[in-house]
Parts: sequence; C-alpha cells; structure tokens
Amino acid sequence: MRRIETPEALAALYGTPGRGAQIKVQSRLIPTYRAYLERARFCVLSTVGPEGTDGSPRGDEGPVVAVLDDGTLALPDWHGNDRIESLMNIVRDGRVSLLFLVPGSGIAMRVNGRAILTEDDGMRDRFRRGDARPRCVIVITIADVYPQCARAIIRADLWGADQSAGLPTVGEMFAEITEGEIDATAYDAEWPGRAARTMW
Repeated sequence: MRRIETPEALAALYGTPGRGAQIKVQSRLIPTYRAYLERARFCVLSTVGPEGTDGSPRGDEGPVVAVLDDGTLALPDWHGNDRIESLMNIVRDGRVSLLFLVPGSGIAMRVNGRAILTEDDGMRDRFRRGDARPRCVIVITIADVYPQCARAIIRADLWGADQSAGLPTVGEMFAEITEGEIDATAYDAEWPGRAARTMW
C-alpha cells in the first residue's frame, strides 16, 4: 500500500479548495448558521482523550443544543449508558467537534471548539423536562462553524427509502457477544419500555 505521509504530498494530491469551501468557515454563528442549529435535533459529539477518540450520538425532542450566544452552545447530557467516555475526555482535553444533521436536509453543519462541563443548577434547569434535569451540561466555545456539502448525504441516500431491513438488533448483538446468555428476543421486546422510562 502506498501511503501519503506528508502534508505537502496530501496538498499536492488535492489542490486548492474552491471559494465556497474557503469562505464558509466562520468563528461565530451568522444568522443562517444559527437558524440551522436551532432546528437540529441530532448531532454527533466527537472528543479526544488519552485512550483515543470517541464519537457519541446526541438527540433531543427539540433543538439538541441551546445557542447561548453567537460563540457559545450548550448541550445537555441526558440519560445514556453511563460509560461517560465523551465526558471524561472533555474533562481531560476540551477539544470537541460536532456534526449536526436535520432529516430531509442535504446540509450537515460542523462545529469545532473547546468544551467544559458544568453542573450549575441554572444551566441544568434551562433543559428541565418535568422532574428530570441533565446531570451536567456541556458548554462549547465555538472556534469554527460551517456547513458541509451535500455529496455524502446524496451518495448515501440518507433520507431516501428505509435501509434498515435485515439489520441485526442490539439484542442479537448482545446474544452473540454473550454466546446466548442474553436472550435476543426478550432483550429487544423489553427495550422500548425501558427506553421510555429512562428517556430523561
């Protein structure tokens, strides 16, 4: 395999980005970028730490992040699997990237920046759902924000026909890992109710 090993070799292979690719990167939210983020209910949070990298899906019933100002976002940490790899990474290395998607849109919005965690009551209360509050909130200072072109979404036909038929279920995956100790059918039947009870 012939490897590309230097920045110079990579730049020579790809050449100069077009004008749109160069002007789109902003250090703060412009009104159109803000309007996109205020509609996005889903993002992938990427972090880095001593053990490596982590990518974590995040979603909400409304906007997945709150725009605190044109340079700052807040992302609630709702109930999950409690492995806390992303949160542990942020505590040790604040660099983060987020990729936002809106179903039906060909635009993916990207944010790079630095994050901190807070358990401040006022910040947690802003995301309250009935009696539930996130245990902490990720506060992100934006370094770069920009849209990604639609080619990847078009190639994948991401918002086209349902592509999930025949996929293995989580129960089937766990049954394989445990060599049948976990019953796939029982796990999958129980999961929707458990998810509903622990959503927030």
